[in-house]
Parts: sequence; structure tokens; C-alpha cells
Amino acid sequence: MNVRIVTDSSCDLPESVVSELGVRVVPLSIRFGDEEFIDREQLSTEEFWRRCAAQDTLPETAAPAPGQFETVYRELGDDGATGIVVISLSGKLSATMQSAQLAARSVSDVVDVRVVDSRSVTLGVGTMVIAAARSAAEGATLDEIEQQATDRAERTHVFGALDTLDNLKKGGRIGGAKALLATALSIKPIVEVVDGEVAQAGKQRTRSKALKFLVDKVASYGDDVHDLAVLHAACDDVDEFVAMLQPHYAGEIVIGDIGPVIGTHAGQGTIGVAFSS
Repeated sequence: MNVRIVTDSSCDLPESVVSELGVRVVPLSIRFGDEEFIDREQLSTEEFWRRCAAQDTLPETAAPAPGQFETVYRELGDDGATGIVVISLSGKLSATMQSAQLAARSVSDVVDVRVVDSRSVTLGVGTMVIAAARSAAEGATLDEIEQQATDRAERTHVFGALDTLDNLKKGGRIGGAKALLATALSIKPIVEVVDGEVAQAGKQRTRSKALKFLVDKVASYGDDVHDLAVLHAACDDVDEFVAMLQPHYAGEIVIGDIGPVIGTHAGQGTIGVAFSS
């Protein structure tokens, strides 16, 4: 059986990993005013952050059309895929999964497509994709890979530390005075993904304390931490953060850039971890 893995560009996986595993990525789109770009294809993460810094309003993101998924499914079917597992951005945060499901029905006579809600974001999705792709390469069946991904959705954790409240202010999620006060006090909000949605998980007074909080969170899971990944939005202290994590995790740590889909809301300087337990 030849099972292929499909995801969307919110997964924030490095291109080298995507290529190595043979994963297909369906991109979301980003709109700055009247200009629309295809995520990662027409707009790099570097250009995205440059544009964000220069504008007072946040860009908008849009889910892929069902036709974009359908095209990928048919191409994989023509390439010999006997089954496809799609791991999508949380269905509570985007219509991306709905598009993937609609497209799956359109090709049901060509190839068997199973769509799994990651109930996660950024490298939470990405780590699930890596595990699924490796299982597919080892010859796991379509049912086995779908079940594995569904199980992992229950055990995948994402924690992040925001460095600035500018994007929350621009998006109207926090008032200007409150944002100004929090910035003056160097408050770094901590967020986590809970049941497919982003929730507040506390706050730290400094960047260094925020990084330590994330490391302590990983350490608290002990030997139950698997597939650890670090996600960051143009952070110059990412290497330092990875070094802080290494004493608590013996495996390889995947590092990915937070792209426009999640970065629009989190803001530049956001740093975090994703792992399964």
C-alpha cells in the first residue's frame, strides 16, 4: 500500500523536512489590503514580517479552496497513491479542514482520503505530519496511520511565549492602554493550545523567565516527551532556547519558522514548543 501524507501551510515545517518525507503542503493565502499572496510560495516569512512591521492593520488569512486539495489528491492518485491521510490545522480555527473534506468526497472514486483534525497549530500540526509520514514510509496501512494521527491529536501539546502585544492590539483583541502597560512592564503572555483553540496559560515578567517557563513545562513531562519541536517568529535567541531544552530531551529537535497563518495573531518574537506525550 502506498499511503501519502498531505497537510496545509500552517504546519510551519521546514522545507527540507517536507521534501525529505515527501509530504504535500496545500497553502493558505494571506491578504494585505488589496494584495493577496500564496503562503510560502509568493510570500516568504521574512517578507511577511517586514510587511507586518510597516502596517498598522493586520493581514487576513484565508483557507485553501477545496479545489486546491482536490488537485493534490488527484496528482497523488496519478502518482500511485492508494490512500491519503490529511492532517489539517485545527477545525475550530480555520475552514481549512472543511475544504479538505469537501475535496475528499470529490475524489472518493479515485483514491481513499482520510482527513484528521490535528486540533493544533503550527508545529503541533507539523510533528503529527512527521510521525504520519514516517509510518507511511515504513509500510503502515491507511487505517493505522489515520488512527495514529487521531490518537496523537489527543496527546500533542503546544506552548508559546508572546514577545509583543502589538498584533493583539492591531487585531482588536486587547486595548491600546492595556497593551502599553503590559509592554512597559515587560509582560510576556504565555499561551497553549487546548482542545483545538488557543488559550491563555499565564504570563511572565521577562523574556528570560518566559523561556524558562517553557523549558520547565517540557521538563515536567519527563520521559513522556516525544518529537519535540521549537517554533519561532524571527527570534534571534532561538539557538539559546534550544540549548536550554537539550538537557531535557535526548532526540533531535526540529526547528520551524512561524509563518503568516499563526504569526498574524502571535506577532514577531513569539517562541514556543510542540511535542507529544
